[in-house]
Amino acid sequence: MVRVWFIFEIALFLPLLVSAQPPIFSSGINLVQVGVTVVDREGRLVTDLEVDDFSIFEEGKAESISYFARSLSGESETVPLHLGVLFDSSGSMERDGRFVKTAIIKFLNTVTYAEDITLVDFDSEVRVSRFYQDDFPRLVERVRNRQSGGMTALYDALGVYLDGAFSQDGRKVLLIYTDGEDTRSLMKFGEMTNLVRASDVTIYAIGFQKNLRSSVKNRQRMRLQQLTDVTGGRSFFPDSIDKLDSIYVDILDEFLARYVLGFVPSNERLDGTWRNLEVKLSNGRPDLKGATIRAREGYYALFSEDDSSGR
Repeated sequence: MVRVWFIFEIALFLPLLVSAQPPIFSSGINLVQVGVTVVDREGRLVTDLEVDDFSIFEEGKAESISYFARSLSGESETVPLHLGVLFDSSGSMERDGRFVKTAIIKFLNTVTYAEDITLVDFDSEVRVSRFYQDDFPRLVERVRNRQSGGMTALYDALGVYLDGAFSQDGRKVLLIYTDGEDTRSLMKFGEMTNLVRASDVTIYAIGFQKNLRSSVKNRQRMRLQQLTDVTGGRSFFPDSIDKLDSIYVDILDEFLARYVLGFVPSNERLDGTWRNLEVKLSNGRPDLKGATIRAREGYYALFSEDDSSGR
């Protein structure tokens, strides 16, 4: 367990206790929520599915879906969107600084339906601010005025965001802008991966790697892809700002097309163990043969010391 001190916008030094272990709970309804994206064999997003089109399995056992929603369908069941942005302002991103700032502002200007936006900009330190739509000009100013410098505490920044996102209800999506090379964090990559697996955040990463040394580029790309894949998200590696428009279209389309499934596990043991999940489509629609499903790979069960030995 690592104790990390970070500077927040309110100019206070606050301690954050970072751990690779799953959170501990003592009570409450254990509703597991799973964001799902479906792509047909032609690469098109499938947006017209109903709850009966899905099956979900925990450790190979079918579970009963008790909650279903389309993320941003405009219907009364719409799930609130909490958007996070991790902005790498370290010295390694200095040559791409203007490029990254333009990219962030351009993207955020299109997501007017997010309930709030959490900005985490980081170098050797990690700074966190949360903005609502009325605060958008202040958010733009914050991004534009950030100067590049220092080392890269990517994993620590991701840990801070996940800690804050844990208490948010609704759908949580994080967009990371970075070259992927961590040079400063106290957290290790394996610890960070465990925290990501324990969260219900969908991660998208835009990696600016044209200035990375060839000896580290492939390793950093693989790590970013690993972090996004485990959440059902995606990674992109553009080499020019001209490619961002098509990337944004892809991400925004996924925002609109994503489903949220929820179930109460039939395994009621509060033992904190990792549970594998698999989402499948029913065989009722021939047009969905060969479709690809992207969803989180699993979750950590809740933990109670009184119940960890089983029932």
